[in-house]
Amino acid sequence: MLVMTPPWGWVRFVCVNLLEISRCPLFNKITYRTNVKDVTVPKPGQGKCYRRVVHYPKKYTVEPIPYTRLGGRDPNTKRLVVKGIGGGIKFPYHWIDRNRMPPSSTGPLFERVIHIMKDGCRTADIALVASGDKMRYILATENMKPGDILKTSKEIPRIPVRASEGDAHPLGAFPAGTIVNSVEILPGNGGFFAQAAGTCATVVRRIGDRVIIQLPSKRELSLSKECMAVAGRLSNIMHSRTPIGSAQRNRELGNRPRSGLWQRKTGRFGRKIRPLPPMKTVSSRKEAPPPRMPLNL
Repeated sequence: MLVMTPPWGWVRFVCVNLLEISRCPLFNKITYRTNVKDVTVPKPGQGKCYRRVVHYPKKYTVEPIPYTRLGGRDPNTKRLVVKGIGGGIKFPYHWIDRNRMPPSSTGPLFERVIHIMKDGCRTADIALVASGDKMRYILATENMKPGDILKTSKEIPRIPVRASEGDAHPLGAFPAGTIVNSVEILPGNGGFFAQAAGTCATVVRRIGDRVIIQLPSKRELSLSKECMAVAGRLSNIMHSRTPIGSAQRNRELGNRPRSGLWQRKTGRFGRKIRPLPPMKTVSSRKEAPPPRMPLNL
């Protein structure tokens, strides 16, 4: 039986040469060319919508607006971000006016409800209202019906108002305990909080020129008293309690099937009870940092 022994001299020569090459400064400057692009992978959230891109015209209109469905992809990089979005029925998209009081109006504004309809692009019902020769779409409240007269005012009286459902007033005009929806986060920015079907916020108390409201998540916010809000609860209150019913209906809504690995936490084995976060103050102006104090030794 023959046993082949490696040429140890050649092995030592190769190892010494590799060690010398690794110590060479030119060896560390070798670069490799690849076809990989330096692309930042988008992440879901941060207020971005990966379901559709609406092509808004320059002037407001009540006609359906064209839009492009994204199918869970980023509109800029075309990379897949959300895997559970895709397909479904293409419903007409109606432009909702979030600002109840137009900037040019000074006194109270009265509008009549013409028609209430369901919108496939949002959970709550929408209402077509008109004032003079102008029409627009707004979010409908729970008991709103055609023929109702809606009032919108920017005045904050000394005595709190007794607003009817669907009327819009500043937060400073509502008494404590009033149920509101479509609350502005800053004056003039349009409805921001409590805009889903059947949701509402509660006016808790008033401190100076600030109004404390409680969101549906039980979190409290301190907003300016000039922020507009709509009295009442939004329509379609059974939306969150109505089951989808079938997989076909879920595909019609634009939701793709999941893998089956994700399981909802039922709370059978307990849950973590965490305290509510502290009250958050929302302000348009940034607070100045504390002044620096020089220390002399």
